[in-house]
Amino acid sequence: MNETTVPMPLTPSTSGPGRAIARQAILDIDRRVYGYELFDRSLNASAHTAASDAQLLFNALSMAENDSLASNKTIFINCTHDSLAGGHLDLVVPERVVLEVPALPLSQVDEIINHVPKLQQLKQRGFKMAFEYSVLTRSYESWLPLAAFIKFDLSVLKPEAVAGFVKLATSKSQAVLIAEKVETEAQFLLLKDLGITLYQGFWFAKPVILEGQRMSPSQVNIMRLIDLVRKQSSTAEIEELLKHDAMLSFNLLRFINSAGFGMRTEVTSFKHAVMLLGLNRLFKWAALLMTTSAASNMPPAVATTAVVRGRLMELLALEKLSAEDCDNAFVVGVFSLLDTMLGISMEAALAAVTLPQQVSDALLHGTGPLAAFLKVTVACESSDEKSFASAIAALDLSSNQVNWAHLQALAWAETLAN
Repeated sequence: MNETTVPMPLTPSTSGPGRAIARQAILDIDRRVYGYELFDRSLNASAHTAASDAQLLFNALSMAENDSLASNKTIFINCTHDSLAGGHLDLVVPERVVLEVPALPLSQVDEIINHVPKLQQLKQRGFKMAFEYSVLTRSYESWLPLAAFIKFDLSVLKPEAVAGFVKLATSKSQAVLIAEKVETEAQFLLLKDLGITLYQGFWFAKPVILEGQRMSPSQVNIMRLIDLVRKQSSTAEIEELLKHDAMLSFNLLRFINSAGFGMRTEVTSFKHAVMLLGLNRLFKWAALLMTTSAASNMPPAVATTAVVRGRLMELLALEKLSAEDCDNAFVVGVFSLLDTMLGISMEAALAAVTLPQQVSDALLHGTGPLAAFLKVTVACESSDEKSFASAIAALDLSSNQVNWAHLQALAWAETLAN
């Protein structure tokens, strides 16, 4: 790893024992990542309060290292009515932050009205607010003008009921509509036809294996490049491949010269890259190229998620594994969605390239030293507290370490996207 990207530990204020951040991607209609919902996942319910949960997230977002994340993606944060009064709201720039405000019982009309002044103040300060679809009821008519987003939970609403709520929302509000708990492509297409523009759920990352699907020529060349780099082939052999695929050469140099890599001088040729990095380090950057070769029907969010997974695994492995194994951890993270990216089985995809045994073991069998890091990485994308707790315990990782790596990985992915 380049010296400019050596991590610094989290300060104690950004997390606490047993408290960790989880994320879910929010996609736009083109299935690109619009933003992330961040929520606290407590491993010890008695160790926190509503205010401290929100403070954990706001403190994390206020870290200077995460400016690229907060400036490029909209961040949705679960709040409580108690936490909305906390001073931690002063720690972040409000323009890219959406406060997810929970509903109150419909019968508590006076209490609902009493919250209006505070919500108005937050809006005046620049914060956007998201409400559940219950905001469309008469009890919440004082809240509705404050809604920038309205969320529809598909685990609660039946598909046939969504259309009526969407029609009501578009007639009574200018809010952007978000469908959450989207589990299938069919649900996405139905909601798209109804006019919903933002979607939450990891249906897009589920592999769809297509009968007779083959890798495209660009994908084949990337796999050949990975194979040549992995086998420590001569620079002349690798350059010969790059000469026949100008886009491959361009993307390789673009990644190496990106802000996320932190090179002090511009790399202008493959020979220059080998001189500065060596073939071992180029292995992970060649793997990263696969995220640029997505099929036209693959959601762009898949590539983004693969990049985040790779960087997160690499950062988690820093204090546990050797430098070479950290590079291998990166490859496992990026390749963990290879079947989704290519539309073929993981076995068929990996048959086209020579990989270290521990990489293959983790991807194909969920075994070996890197498999445990992959479990943590995937657990960061869900709200399954038990799986997350088990995964970090197996590696003796603290919530501080995971929070720091998680946010840094999200921010790093943004530097590559620019």
